[in-house]
Amino acid sequence: MSTKKIFIALGISTLFILVIFAKFNLSKRLVMSQLLNSTKVGQQPNLKQLIPDGTKIKILVDKSDYTLQVFASDTLVKTYSVVFGGNPVDDKLMEGDQCTPEGTFYINSKYPHKSWTKFIWLNYPTADSWKKHKQAKSEGKIPQNAKIGGEVGIHGVPEGKDFAIDKGINWTLGCISLKNKDVDEIYPFIDKKTEIKVQK
Repeated sequence: MSTKKIFIALGISTLFILVIFAKFNLSKRLVMSQLLNSTKVGQQPNLKQLIPDGTKIKILVDKSDYTLQVFASDTLVKTYSVVFGGNPVDDKLMEGDQCTPEGTFYINSKYPHKSWTKFIWLNYPTADSWKKHKQAKSEGKIPQNAKIGGEVGIHGVPEGKDFAIDKGINWTLGCISLKNKDVDEIYPFIDKKTEIKVQK
């Protein structure tokens, strides 16, 4: 083979390799671009993408961290930001104290709500809640005629008020509040056997 033909063959081979490399690089860039666009900073997969429908979950609400965590088989699946009542620190002892009750709770009921999309009604007051309420009376921490309260639950925010969660504004009377899209996510997985633990 002449030197000229050898150079031509080498040139064609090099060009072919460069084209393949360029296509591979372009494909790689396109894939990475799609991945980056679909997983933006701070974005998390929907709960239904993480666990199958019908999965039994437990919920842990941490008042210090302002979080609601969803567990399946004792494995943490997803964490949501939440806010509380006007007094986010103390345990609820009576009606009107704007505290979020601490302890282990289950569900009385759940239903759509016209003001904040969904309401998940906790079974407060429990036997433990009554014990703390009565003890607080005997110790003079609350008035003797104080009522224990009720209607405490997990719910969303008024339309367009997600900033209350982003900015940590404790706006409820003692309930646990999430963004509407977040309460919509957990709502289908909640039933009367769902354990909800609220801790300081």
